[in-house]
Amino acid sequence: MGSKLSINNHRSDIIGLTYVYPVLSRRAGGLSIGINFNTNNTCNWRCIYCQVPNLTIGTAPELDIGLLAHELRSFLDDVLNGDFYDRFEVNQDKRIIKDIAIAGNGEPTSLKAFAEAIALIGQIATEAGVFPAGDYVLITNGSLIHQTRVQQGLKVLSGYGGQVWFKFDSATEAGRKLLNNTGQSCRAALENLNISSQLCTTKLQTCVLDYDQRGLPESEKQAYLDALKDIKRHSLVRRIMLYTIARPSLQPEAGLLQPLPLATLDAFADDIRQLGFDVSVSV
Repeated sequence: MGSKLSINNHRSDIIGLTYVYPVLSRRAGGLSIGINFNTNNTCNWRCIYCQVPNLTIGTAPELDIGLLAHELRSFLDDVLNGDFYDRFEVNQDKRIIKDIAIAGNGEPTSLKAFAEAIALIGQIATEAGVFPAGDYVLITNGSLIHQTRVQQGLKVLSGYGGQVWFKFDSATEAGRKLLNNTGQSCRAALENLNISSQLCTTKLQTCVLDYDQRGLPESEKQAYLDALKDIKRHSLVRRIMLYTIARPSLQPEAGLLQPLPLATLDAFADDIRQLGFDVSVSV
């Protein structure tokens, strides 16, 4: 018997594989098959709400592409033809593969063989019949999209009907430093967002939270809305996923973090919709 899957358990080692893990995703609304390139728990950012244990600054290690292929084929067969759902006590209404999501324990685009891995996953999922019905998702902080090798991967992803979920939590330099511990400027992020939207369907994913009982500061809210006006002028992005934290952070700031109330998120979403964007809200 396996551990029961829930939206609060996103451990990448839950089934004992190196690269592949199952998630019940609150945003996807069903079974999401996660792909973790950052098996060394490294990222070029350190978001204060991150649930990765022992997170360190760095890049993804070299990929064992043969092992990735074996794990993905075997796991898809278990889900589609085996007793996976029963072993992990998945509710009947969630027994559908909604997507394969490249996310994991760090920034996935830091993988050197990024484009090759994107192509392999797309091929295996298509052969298994998961694509095109299921979504193919890359969850990224977008910081490396200006690099040619990453853009090659986005082109492959687009060829499989995939989509990029581009992290954009703050439109101020102070907010990005606080929330994401990144020195990358907002301007650079918006330039990368524009590149992404030209190469592949791209959505913004924005995490808003209460840090040190500050709620949603008006300055952060207004800067974000102003950035969206720029995004609407210069990119093809029109969809935004707005959410707050649902699982405990494993970063030093964890004790200062609280989820924002749904009413706060809904009001913020309404302001965003006024600018012509399609917004989904999850708590």
